[in-house]
Order: sequence, then C-alpha cells, then structure tokens
Amino acid sequence: MTEQELRALVRHAIAKHAAAQADPQPARATVARLHPSHALVALPAGADTDDGVCIIEPAVACNHCGYCKSVGH
Repeated sequence: MTEQELRALVRHAIAKHAAAQADPQPARATVARLHPSHALVALPAGADTDDGVCIIEPAVACNHCGYCKSVGH
C-alpha cells in the first residue's frame, strides 16, 4: 500500500466518522473549550497548496499536514 493510498483511506475514515457525528444529537450541558494553539488560520489569497508545493518549505512536496495553517507549537 502506498502512502497516498493510506492517506486516502484515512481521509475516507475521517469523513465517514464526521458524517456519522453530524446526525442531530441532544445538546450537552458542558462546553468543550479548545486551547488556542489548536486553531487553524485561513491562508492568504493565492497561497494554494493544490499545486503540490509546500508553503513553508518550497523545495518539498506538500503532504497536506496543515502546519502552514496551524497556530500551534
């Protein structure tokens, strides 16, 4: 199994799980608060990772890790 096939399987599993979670559920009394370091920012216009080049390290192919959108450590 190639790395791309494995990534596709993981993305499919996450999408399937997210769809199952999207079903209406009763409201909960607690509110989950995430640490600000887990927030993602929008990329500036024209900063497109679909061309296959990493924004942070242009000599490397983009593997869609999301680090360029991350505020975290």
